[in-house]
Amino acid sequence: MKDNGKIVTALLAGLAAGAVLGIIFAPEKGSETREKLNESLADLTDAIKERAEEQFDQLTDFKDKIVAAVKSKLGKAEDAIDEEIEEHA
Repeated sequence: MKDNGKIVTALLAGLAAGAVLGIIFAPEKGSETREKLNESLADLTDAIKERAEEQFDQLTDFKDKIVAAVKSKLGKAEDAIDEEIEEHA
């Protein structure tokens, strides 16, 4: 999961750098360049937000699995304790 995050981060960074350099060196009016730069930044922002949401969802799922596993183990431990108490009562 860490490797995928690094790949996506590198991809987004490369995309941003390429977009900025391409726009800066393009032979266009300043207003057109600023408009393209704003569009590229908006696209990059959307991509980052989407990636953050995906990571949040994955972490939430992971947390839910851990909580379920802990609850299961606690339930089994409670059952074992109850059985021991009943045997010795």
